[in-house]
Amino acid sequence: MFIVALNLACKIAAVLIGRSALGPAFALWFAPDALLAYHLFVPGAQGLLRVHQRFTTAAREVWLTIDDGPDPDDTPRILALLTAHHARATFFIIGENAVAHPALLRAISGAGHEIAHHTHTHPLYTFWSASPTRLRAELTAGFAALSASIAGAAGAAPLPRPTRFRPPAGIKNIFLKSALAAHGLTCIGWSARGLERRHRDPATVAATVTHALQPGAILLLHEGPRVPAPIRVEAVRLVLEKLTAAGYRCVIPTPAQLR
Repeated sequence: MFIVALNLACKIAAVLIGRSALGPAFALWFAPDALLAYHLFVPGAQGLLRVHQRFTTAAREVWLTIDDGPDPDDTPRILALLTAHHARATFFIIGENAVAHPALLRAISGAGHEIAHHTHTHPLYTFWSASPTRLRAELTAGFAALSASIAGAAGAAPLPRPTRFRPPAGIKNIFLKSALAAHGLTCIGWSARGLERRHRDPATVAATVTHALQPGAILLLHEGPRVPAPIRVEAVRLVLEKLTAAGYRCVIPTPAQLR
């Protein structure tokens, strides 16, 4: 929390010198805010907590991650594509979607893929300013939804508790580090993403996410209605085809491989 402490210290200093040195006081007041904003809103910034953006591997391997599911239209088709390419992936799941489509979570897990935490409600515009209570509720409710959805038939034991988390759009929160530690979660970022909502066609998305591809990359794609319909599953298909053609395998790295 060094950045938060620095921000507070600078504001105290600004108040103390405000009457005698107005210019420096303004600088002390506002400059730390810009630094804090950078670490809150830039996905790869590391000042508030460790965000893993790559993994260590000596092979031609990447980690494909799919956010915002499960989705009744997209998830089954994505699972079929992954099977066809002998690929494994991690699905960062929204809790509310898990409640609505529990069978899809069991299908994801049953096909050998990983289920990870992506908040309960995906509060894209308010996550950065959420209170500790709200943050804890997002994590706890998400865990409850995932646990109930992947338990399977009555009496079946639930699958292992998710250990990986990705905040909405990679946006952080000043309380996130302690909240994740309390829930045994590791924050996962990415090294390349498709930016599906910005581009107009799936070929551009696939080219974007596979640009400058290297072993150990973490690739981010999305499913569900936030992505334009012509892009959604088609972009995943094109990315998998590009990876296969380049001799890359999609794997799920161990915690020790993350960096």
